[in-house]
Amino acid sequence: MKRNRRVKILATLGPASAEEEMIQKLHEAGADLFRINMSHASHDVMRTLISRIRSVEARCGRPIGILADLQGPKLRVGKFKDGKADLSPGQTFTLDSNDEPGDATRVFLPHPEILEAVKPGHRLLIDDGKLHLLAEKSDGKKIVCKVVAGTKISDRKGVSLPDTLLGVGALTGKDRADLDAVLATGSVDWVALSFIQRPEDLAEVRKVARGRVGLMSKIEKPQAIERIDEIIELSDALMVARGDLGVEMPLETVPGLQKQLIRACRRAGKPVVVATQMLESMITAPVPTRAEVSDVATAVFEGADAIMLSAESASGDYPVEAVATMGKVASQVERDPNYPGIINAQRTPPEATGADAISLAARQIAETLNLSAIVCYTSSGTTGLRAARERPSVPVLALSPIIETARRLSVVWGLHCVVTGDAEDLDDMVNRACRITVSEGFGKPGDRVIISAGVPLGTPGATNMLRIAYIGSDGASGI
Repeated sequence: MKRNRRVKILATLGPASAEEEMIQKLHEAGADLFRINMSHASHDVMRTLISRIRSVEARCGRPIGILADLQGPKLRVGKFKDGKADLSPGQTFTLDSNDEPGDATRVFLPHPEILEAVKPGHRLLIDDGKLHLLAEKSDGKKIVCKVVAGTKISDRKGVSLPDTLLGVGALTGKDRADLDAVLATGSVDWVALSFIQRPEDLAEVRKVARGRVGLMSKIEKPQAIERIDEIIELSDALMVARGDLGVEMPLETVPGLQKQLIRACRRAGKPVVVATQMLESMITAPVPTRAEVSDVATAVFEGADAIMLSAESASGDYPVEAVATMGKVASQVERDPNYPGIINAQRTPPEATGADAISLAARQIAETLNLSAIVCYTSSGTTGLRAARERPSVPVLALSPIIETARRLSVVWGLHCVVTGDAEDLDDMVNRACRITVSEGFGKPGDRVIISAGVPLGTPGATNMLRIAYIGSDGASGI
């Protein structure tokens, strides 16, 4: 199944898209990998969805990536005597350790770590920012606040702390149980970590995962922005989670932060996903708004590796249409005459390694000679990532003998992943590359391709060779 675009589409599965038939329709419409939201999926549901995705993968013959998104620490207030309370700007409102039902003056906050960490002057945003509180006093057991904006609060509403660095890690007890269940399946490719604050938050997950999944850090807190370079270095990929980021930071700063994060990931050669409310109106409407189309286009123009659908595909009325629309917008952007110039302007110099130099040379040769494709052999996925970092104008086929590598690379910009055995010798390497280029629809007899690989063959991390080859009349090499 050949895509006519480089950016990938990540679709969230949910009640509207849990059946195997629907998963296949979403894949055929353009979804390259699927997200399972562990905030809503039980372990049994997660295992069922994985089984259905793998059945679709087997029928379609293309590696499909799976991302399990851990819930992270959800901070919420307690309950009220009447289920809610009316407040007035300027009044005093207290969050405390008393588990009695709340009223218009106070409410229970079942998170001692917040009571201990919040200092006077810190902001507390309740219910996605609809209620804005400012801490005036804090003694570790209660926080006396002034109501800055908002007039209502009700049971179990979420609490955001844009100014407070919490002492707890990013993993809760639920997350640890979910992570163990995800790893036990042996079939999940990425784990997304919610509410990352510091690079240390990745340490526990990295220790438990032991390389069995890629770690995707969701950037949704100001504290993460402050240490973003360290977080990128320790992550395998990033997600720009604009929903919570837009609650904890001024909304007007989010577009600029999105661009900065995409460019930082491109410099580092790490995949980056743009997520949240991309086609929000398509939850209930068959067509998006013009603003949403522009939003998707902006992420594509910036060179993001993937763009994500959340409720649009998980619980919306038009999941297939949402995926198809996102694919059409992305394809149109990539055909825009301004697109190559924008992508090229953000290209960064390669690292001073042989493999990076090989990837740079492969792109330059392919574009200079107008070759049909770049074909890279990659066992660990590193060569594929380096090829994508160059953002070449010609297609890139990533050939791997390891299905898990091909699945993990399904989130990476421009890579068409194919599972194939290790080449037996150099002739087999070239012939196999040419045959696959033809069979996958990226070339025809008489075309030329450039092949990157490592010698000795089958040695991970040893990319050190380039070869230009003609495709012969039989689909193999003509040389």
